[in-house]
Amino acid sequence: MSLDLARFHKTFFEESFENLETMEQALLRLDIAAFDAEVINTIFRAAHSIKGGAATFGFAAVASFTHHAETLLDQMRSGARALAQIDIELLLRAGDTMRSLLMAARDATEIDAAQVAQVQGDLETALSVKPAALALAVAPAAPIAKAGGWQVAFAPKPDLFRSGNDPLRIIRAVSELGDMTSVAHIPDAVSLHAAEPETCYLSWVLDVEGDVTREAIQDCFAWVEDESDLRIDAHPAAASPAAVVEAPASTTLAAPATKPEAAIANKQPEVPVQARGAKPANDGASIRVGTEKIDALINLVGELVITQAMLTQVAGALDPVQNEKLFSGLSQLDRNTRMLQEAVMATRMLPMEAVFSRFPRLVRDLATKLGKQVRLVTVGEQTELDKSVIEKITDPLNHLVRNSLDHGLEKPGDRTASGKDGTGTITLKAAHQGGHIVIEVCDDGRGLDRQKILSKAAEKGIVCSETMSDSDVYQLIFAPGFSTADQVTDVSGRGVGMDVVKKNIQALGGSVELSSTPGRGATVLIRLPLTLAILDGMSVGVGDDVFIFPLSSVVESLQPLPDQIKRVAQAGIVVRVRNEYLPLVDLREWFGLPGQMRPSHEAIVVIVESEGRKVAVQIDELVGQQQVVIKSLEANYRRVRGVSGATILGDGRVSLILDVAALVRVFSQSAAA
Repeated sequence: MSLDLARFHKTFFEESFENLETMEQALLRLDIAAFDAEVINTIFRAAHSIKGGAATFGFAAVASFTHHAETLLDQMRSGARALAQIDIELLLRAGDTMRSLLMAARDATEIDAAQVAQVQGDLETALSVKPAALALAVAPAAPIAKAGGWQVAFAPKPDLFRSGNDPLRIIRAVSELGDMTSVAHIPDAVSLHAAEPETCYLSWVLDVEGDVTREAIQDCFAWVEDESDLRIDAHPAAASPAAVVEAPASTTLAAPATKPEAAIANKQPEVPVQARGAKPANDGASIRVGTEKIDALINLVGELVITQAMLTQVAGALDPVQNEKLFSGLSQLDRNTRMLQEAVMATRMLPMEAVFSRFPRLVRDLATKLGKQVRLVTVGEQTELDKSVIEKITDPLNHLVRNSLDHGLEKPGDRTASGKDGTGTITLKAAHQGGHIVIEVCDDGRGLDRQKILSKAAEKGIVCSETMSDSDVYQLIFAPGFSTADQVTDVSGRGVGMDVVKKNIQALGGSVELSSTPGRGATVLIRLPLTLAILDGMSVGVGDDVFIFPLSSVVESLQPLPDQIKRVAQAGIVVRVRNEYLPLVDLREWFGLPGQMRPSHEAIVVIVESEGRKVAVQIDELVGQQQVVIKSLEANYRRVRGVSGATILGDGRVSLILDVAALVRVFSQSAAA
């Protein structure tokens, strides 16, 4: 029977790209002054897994190239080659090439053969030069059982074949290390008629002789360590494998002691020894699920939220005394719906580490290019954010980090002259605040130059004045085409980027703020919603229409007195709230709704805030607070100014979700003018 391996390709590529990330992060942690065997072994295992998988699935180009990188790593981990910065740089380049090869194999596209040949040639050149051995005092060699070798008990888990793994290929790899004999076992309890072809029933005991290290044997099993039980014991040369070695505990492979070789599996070890890095079977089991399935589940939960709101609205017209059981059931439904929604949304949440892990390599490469010394500090990597938001925030963060490196941090000599550490620091922080996540990009560089920003803005015809607050001046940086760079480089200075950063963040329903201390650094603060699917909102009525304010943007609501309403030349109508004058927006007028406009002192005013600025919005009534499912208005209709999306109310009507950030920008600018 031939096994169709193509259906495992998606999993192979996903795991290979994860292994590449592991390799890169570990390579960036390597310190040539301090040998760390575990870090090098981590890199080697990742490369070995990629090579083994590529060979199994027929991606010969990937396997062949990776073999050279693996050989270089093997020399490092064995102590035959001293750690050198040039080798680390070469392995980072090799990782980039492996990524390109994997993408070409996945997408069936052509690869730049010259680039691959160049890096492979550099690897071969490095391998052809006799490496300087690492001092044994720094990295003692792993123990070698020269007299008797090793006995290996290998018991695959039942679903090993389903993942496309081939245990015989692994055993052949062990046989290449030294002289080997093996004994295979299949339990008597397995009926060949009832056996499933994709289930592994076999276990093996291997006897390996020669100058072989335990780690060399373990590495042959590294890429199936989560799908098998493994035990490796040193044994005297005269001992028999079947008489000494105990097979790993495995309920699937337990066998009656009717055959001589079954004695291996008949006696269970007290504490099963797992392959390095393997997790216990009951510890944090996980499965891969396509995002399209999770999105479909979220959409269904959204429909459930709408249905629950509809039932609640219908029940509102009933007598709660006569329908006590119904109201009790609706209350329980409300609690369960919210719990279900939170549980489903949690499946889309990923730690910020998924984003932050991209930056050590970027900072390293760019700092070298710019001739600067930089340390990267990350805080709050385990803070979780919706996957859809994470995917869209990566590019803005990438630009902000590059800006900090290029514009913010000074050269080492300049920093030392000003009394600073010659090595600059860029800090990435993430934390939850209420219903938002706050991300900060901080540097301890020269800071923002207020006068330079104002001068550049005036040159470009951007409205500005010396009386503007620092925060408003810093916001000028986000104007299209704005740049304070003295010269254009391939890193920055063309005036494209910061405006795109702000637009992308606002498209996610977020905001961005800047603060700075001259000579001490700058901070960019990004505030984002935790998810783009469901939000807590405040429903307000204007005539027969209902609008939704994101609850996180609402500061307060009030009914102003006549003397609180003022008309200011050019700025229009403002309302005074505790000695602060705020622009007043009449929603009826803004959307051109029918009906008689009410005097402001007879209406209700909702104070909303975004980007540190506030506006007052005039409405007719407060309807209530509720969870709403966000539907894209642009995808189903078109973009509407001041609207970020729509939702379906319990009675089936469509309600617009207001874009508070857009309202604040429009009316704050009008008031400033």
